[in-house]
Amino acid sequence: MTIINREQILTMIPHCGAMCLLDEVLSWNDVSVRCLSRRYQDQDNPMRRANGELGVACGIEIAAQAMAVQGRLSAGNSGPPRRGYLVSLRDVALRTGLLDAASGDLIIEAERLLGDADGATYRFRLARHDTELLSGRATVVFEAGE
Repeated sequence: MTIINREQILTMIPHCGAMCLLDEVLSWNDVSVRCLSRRYQDQDNPMRRANGELGVACGIEIAAQAMAVQGRLSAGNSGPPRRGYLVSLRDVALRTGLLDAASGDLIIEAERLLGDADGATYRFRLARHDTELLSGRATVVFEAGE
C-alpha cells in the first residue's frame, strides 16, 4: 500500500527529475521510513556508469533520499526542503557489485538513531526480494535555516 507517491515525494526533498529515485513511501513514523524504488532501474538514472551499469554504492544516494523523506515527514513542516550534506558513512556493507544486477522492487529502510535541528545519524538498508544488497550508517548535517 502506497502512503506517499512520487509526486508528493518530489515536493518534500530537494532531489528533482531523474535524480529523485524514490517511487513510494510504504510506511513511516517519527524515527523510521520504508520506501520503494523501481526508478533505480531506469536507463536514464543519472548515476549510471558510462557502460550503463549501476554500482551498488549508488544505493547510498537512494538511502539518503529516504532519510530526507523521513526527516521531512517527522519535522511536519511545509516550507521548502532543507538541504542535507552527507558527512560520514560507517559500517557500510556492499553485498553485491551492481545494484541492478537483477530486477525487482528495491526496498529502502532508514532508521534515525539520533538527531536534532542541525543533523542526524541513520542506519540504512537496501534489499530486493528479501536479499540485503547494502547497509550501513550515515550522518547528515543540515543546511542552516534562514
